[in-house]
Amino acid sequence: MADKAVEAVKSGELEIIPKMHEKTWFHWMSEMRDWCISRQLWWGHRIPAYLVTMKDGNPVPGIQEGSECWVSGRTDEEALQKAVKQLNVTADMINLSQDADVLDTWFSSGLFPFSVFGWPNQTKDMEVFYPNTLLETGHDILFFWVARMVFFGQKLLAKLPFKQVYLHAMVRDAHGRKMSKSLGNVIDPMDVINGITLEELNKQLDENTNLDPKEIAKAKEGQKCDYPQGIPECGTDALRFALCAYTSQGRDINLDVLRVNGYRNFCNKLWNATKFAMMNLGKDFKPYVSLQTLKDKENQFSMVDRWMLGQLVIAVRECNAAFEEFNFPRATTALYNLWWYQICDVYLECLKPVMYSNNEDAKELSRNVLYTALHVGLTLISPFMPFLSEELFQRLPARSSGQALSICVTPYPEPEEYDILYNEDIDEQFKFAQKVISDIRSAKAKYDIPHKTKIELTLQSSNAECRTTLESLIQEIATLSVTSSINVSTEKPKGSVPTPINADTVAWMKLQGLINLGKCQEKIQKKADDAEEKLKALETEMFKPNYDKVPEEIRSRNTTKKMDLEAELEQSKDALKKLEAMETD
Repeated sequence: MADKAVEAVKSGELEIIPKMHEKTWFHWMSEMRDWCISRQLWWGHRIPAYLVTMKDGNPVPGIQEGSECWVSGRTDEEALQKAVKQLNVTADMINLSQDADVLDTWFSSGLFPFSVFGWPNQTKDMEVFYPNTLLETGHDILFFWVARMVFFGQKLLAKLPFKQVYLHAMVRDAHGRKMSKSLGNVIDPMDVINGITLEELNKQLDENTNLDPKEIAKAKEGQKCDYPQGIPECGTDALRFALCAYTSQGRDINLDVLRVNGYRNFCNKLWNATKFAMMNLGKDFKPYVSLQTLKDKENQFSMVDRWMLGQLVIAVRECNAAFEEFNFPRATTALYNLWWYQICDVYLECLKPVMYSNNEDAKELSRNVLYTALHVGLTLISPFMPFLSEELFQRLPARSSGQALSICVTPYPEPEEYDILYNEDIDEQFKFAQKVISDIRSAKAKYDIPHKTKIELTLQSSNAECRTTLESLIQEIATLSVTSSINVSTEKPKGSVPTPINADTVAWMKLQGLINLGKCQEKIQKKADDAEEKLKALETEMFKPNYDKVPEEIRSRNTTKKMDLEAELEQSKDALKKLEAMETD
């Protein structure tokens, strides 16, 4: 059986994912030993073995003195007939008593893929559901469970029970330690979902452990250190999304509850975004019946509408590719970016001026793009957030009368269906606009200007193509960079500081009349002095004779910190130079 299991993996008939676990598979298969399948447990399949004794108390005929006579059988009657035939006696002369032991758990569970369908009978369920396609389980039971199922499937049915085995990582605490009662670091999923106070966590240790009082005290101290405020209520979807985001096909997951709580905030973002969108769709909104209609109206959409449709296509591609390669963090990252940055931070913000305008045609077009973004976004995220996505999906108007009533049975978006909505040129142009917005925001931070403070902005470019792009996206740039006025020009304005965008384009931000230049210079100088002081202290530490003996993790952190301080210092000096130049302008 082991040889056949090895051949199945080597031939590719059975795929183990991640591939690194194949080494463990081959090691176990090459080290096969006799397997004691009996256990002294209260529950399990009782071993079908029967001890034979004579009713008259005499020794069993043909059995050596001091030995026992055993027979096996699927039923008591089958075992009795075997004993009668083997001993050449009549049934009324012998007693049978079944062994009280049960089969090993892994022996019983090894029968699972087919026993649940009525095996050994050839049932309809067996025909439909055996063999299956994918098994998902922890890598720690690759040999104990997975191998047994493969053994029995090949031996008893001449078929593998599944084609692929996906082995997920094991969950550890935030410090990488194995979850242990003695450490007090076991995290009950229900406590993460519903939330729990530190006092209640401590109470669990008192009530549900046989630890020594000293160990309990130590465990409570660990809980106090990790959860000083207890565990906040995160919800089921946030926990599910977090675990999938952590699963990078490694052997361990170091679960930080604070990160799970961060995904709870992400859930709130989805809820609020959909609520805002539904307000703007209106009660009587009826979406276009097909994606082809969106494609047919392509030239009527604004550039940001077309960009949003393109981002949906990219997300669909990413999620499908991620599922195909079992790379769940790739999918969760794509979905997080789609909802948080693209739908919420960019598209919804850009839609506000449109929805507040009197242009009903533009509103209708944007509403259909917004609806499509919600529908696709919720459907894509539903495997990771089934409860929240279902609740929000139910609030969306149906695209057609034949649309599925539940997101659970809604077809998952496929790239082939959505690729018609992607335009590479639009994507590249909007990326350029996003760089402009990002650089302006950075410049505002550099000059200590709050993000919500409106500025006067001039975008100067010697490149005609860049100017065309900037002019077509001027409203979006104005909205996202928060400006009071914005224009595209080939001339350099007065009283402004420059922020280079690329070789041909400069963003000029007017500061005169907006800020007190003297106070701004003082703040930036103080910031530069502080960065310089911290940098000198860090360099002194790094240049010590025995610095190479400092743990690598700390050295790496110091190197990153040094680079950040150098960048901050350089930015502050650059800002001071430009402010001085502006004073003499």
